[in-house]
Amino acid sequence: MRGVTFDRHGGIEVLQYREDLPIPAIGPNDVLIKIHAVAMNHNCLWARRGLPGMDILFPHMNGTDAAGVVAEMGSAVTQWKINDEVLVHGGFSCGHCVECSRGHPSFCPEFQIWGFQTGPNAGGEAEYARVPARHLVSKPANLSFDEAAAIGSVLLTAWRMLVVRAHIQPGNFVLIWGAAGGLGSIAIQLCRLYGAKSIAIVSDDRKAAFVESLGADFVINRHTQRINREVMAITRRRGVDIVFEHTGAETWETSTYCLKWGGTIVTCGATTGFKAPLDIRFLWNKEQNYLGSHFGSVSEMIDALKFAASGQIRAIISDTLPLCDVARGHELLERGEVFGKIVLVPE
Repeated sequence: MRGVTFDRHGGIEVLQYREDLPIPAIGPNDVLIKIHAVAMNHNCLWARRGLPGMDILFPHMNGTDAAGVVAEMGSAVTQWKINDEVLVHGGFSCGHCVECSRGHPSFCPEFQIWGFQTGPNAGGEAEYARVPARHLVSKPANLSFDEAAAIGSVLLTAWRMLVVRAHIQPGNFVLIWGAAGGLGSIAIQLCRLYGAKSIAIVSDDRKAAFVESLGADFVINRHTQRINREVMAITRRRGVDIVFEHTGAETWETSTYCLKWGGTIVTCGATTGFKAPLDIRFLWNKEQNYLGSHFGSVSEMIDALKFAASGQIRAIISDTLPLCDVARGHELLERGEVFGKIVLVPE
């Protein structure tokens, strides 16, 4: 089969588009998926470049967000049938430990992000993929395969951050970093869905117009405006109820300054760096809450997808590229030129 792999860390030159990869063999509890679309994430860049303290299994295949059809099933699989349209829940866990039983799969000792921590050659950037049957979710009928791949993990991640962890409420002010990206574009829509006021942070006027089209209540250009001053003007010096964080070191200090007494920062990543300054006085004096959030469960994905199925939340696709043009996708992500998600389509 055709797919994209790499066997060392480096620039885009390490990416190999191959046509000689074996179709994965499945076990009794697995399903073989014929991939119709797979969306790119920042973890594609992290795996290619390498991360300190993390071992990437080579040869490596990226791809966490895939949608396709059931092509083959293991002997123990009864909940799916051939040609069912599905998307992959990419947070793999054992399914039977205490933490999995409690509904906390990300606490599972065996938890892995598919296409990032798995391998060798185990991800969605290929024509076929082997997936445990319990990590498949029915594709909403109103979504194309491209849309399903683009929305699956970002909707799940943003849903867990805002709904499950931060308990978003009507009337909340929510500061959203990277608002024009995949996660940010979903966060804006969740704010609208829950009656909260979104304050979208962007880097240029094109992105400002884009987030306004999604329904952002307020927009701040971080290159031309002082974020703290603008936030305090918008909230009448109260500060925001929730900060939607996923950028890390460069933004964390500003996030704490913009947060109200008793407010919550919820974060799922650190694309600008892992070491962030922390003034502990803000933590105790203002009784601020700093929450981590990692992926989400299958049940949370099913809950969140109901709003995509009803059309209340939509997938945002920046570019659709053939799988063989994956290097172009890496370049666009690295330059920050993406609105929503990049989707790769096997030829």
